[in-house]
Amino acid sequence: MTEIVDMLARRGRLERAFIGGDWVTPQGQATCEVVNPATEAALCRIRLGTAADADRAVTAAASAFPGWSDSAPATRAALLARIETLMDAQAETLAECMSLEMGAARSYARSAQVPLAMAHVRTAREVLEGFKFQSPRGTTAIRHEPIGVCALITPWNWPLYQITAKLAPALAAGCCVVLKPSELAPLSALLLAELIAEAGCPPGVFNLVQGDGPGVGAALAAHPGVDMISITGSMRAGIEVARAAAPTLKRVTQELGGKSPNILLPDADLARAVPPGVAAAMRNLGQSCSAPTRMIVPRATLPQVEDLAREAAAQIVVGDPFDPKATHGAIANRAQFDRIQTMIGVGIDEGARLVTGGPGRPDGRATGFFVRPTVFSDVRTDMRIAQEEIFGPVLCLIPYDDVDEAVRIANDTRFGLGAHVQGTDAARARAVAGRIRAGQVHLNYPAWDPHAPFGGYKQSGNGREYGREGLLEYLEVKSILGFYAPAAS
Repeated sequence: MTEIVDMLARRGRLERAFIGGDWVTPQGQATCEVVNPATEAALCRIRLGTAADADRAVTAAASAFPGWSDSAPATRAALLARIETLMDAQAETLAECMSLEMGAARSYARSAQVPLAMAHVRTAREVLEGFKFQSPRGTTAIRHEPIGVCALITPWNWPLYQITAKLAPALAAGCCVVLKPSELAPLSALLLAELIAEAGCPPGVFNLVQGDGPGVGAALAAHPGVDMISITGSMRAGIEVARAAAPTLKRVTQELGGKSPNILLPDADLARAVPPGVAAAMRNLGQSCSAPTRMIVPRATLPQVEDLAREAAAQIVVGDPFDPKATHGAIANRAQFDRIQTMIGVGIDEGARLVTGGPGRPDGRATGFFVRPTVFSDVRTDMRIAQEEIFGPVLCLIPYDDVDEAVRIANDTRFGLGAHVQGTDAARARAVAGRIRAGQVHLNYPAWDPHAPFGGYKQSGNGREYGREGLLEYLEVKSILGFYAPAAS
């Protein structure tokens, strides 16, 4: 075992849940193997919780809720500040966890996975410090009150980032939480739980139960003591959670799949538009719900775009996550590796033209979940590779003849999470952005904004994360009529 895994094992974290401020033994005996994607070797086994453990965690959260919901916003902001400080101090260890558990290149874990996760904590604190929980509307008081106990279900592709995107605003709002991280990438969550405890989080405000979807996830979704459930995951998982939650009418927010378009308008500077588009599609090896994996380009420029895309893909170095030369590591798990290989084969069978990449591992790689960055051209919008989320480094080049057709292609998907538009005419780019049915649109590769609300249209889910809108998801609205009425004489 590596040093970090050995450390967690010595502390007993791999066999414990964090409930009510203590590390406790789950009631079940089931375990889950955690695999290093770069070597296909087992890192460790974690012990999975059960529905009974989920119930115990919900009870602890419910007991802590009255005190935490009544705490001063300044108290909650101070806790978030301490968590961020501790994350910063342990940034290298957190990065190592994610390189081990889900294959992210160490350089990427350091530069993106950890700092962007910290940004969610900082953003929640900033929003909290300027948020008015009560305001007048005539003589009525409009109050925002914490919704209650929140169950958070997070995935393996951005294991820390997805946790803090939910956890930080929930804590800021005054909610208590039960977290179920992915059982496939649990190490960073265990370390984060230690940091939250070290930051002085009151017992029961934060709880963590390892488990799979059918066990702990389903129990949390159905639990009558859970007031809200937030899930990031596949469309299938989101549907199952919504079904389980329906009888108790709890609030459900979902950030699900995507098949995001990247429209290159006729006036786009291709040399500036294509390479960043390839990089965006293949960031985190394409394992991002909002990755712009459909590049929609003017038909006349298709040959030039192909050349630029091939050159950009050649700059990607897939290798050992701990190799300083590697820009990209391994796919997070066997199931996803197999899915990507299958879909590359589907693209070839459908008649899409392979520009670069293709099936199999990169040269020199006999083991590990390593894939070849792949670009297809002459892709039609009715092809499976243009419609289904592959969740890997596979980019589709789709030609169009006019801007109206480009917009139709962009919207020809059941998803609507993210989108990109490139063009030198700012007015036209803005107009096209307004016509795309997606929750977030990026114009000319802007800097990431953690205050910009993020979430989906259509089957990409509902609800919003990040910024003020992310905080609002964890709050109920109460009207108190007559609150500001003049006192009776």
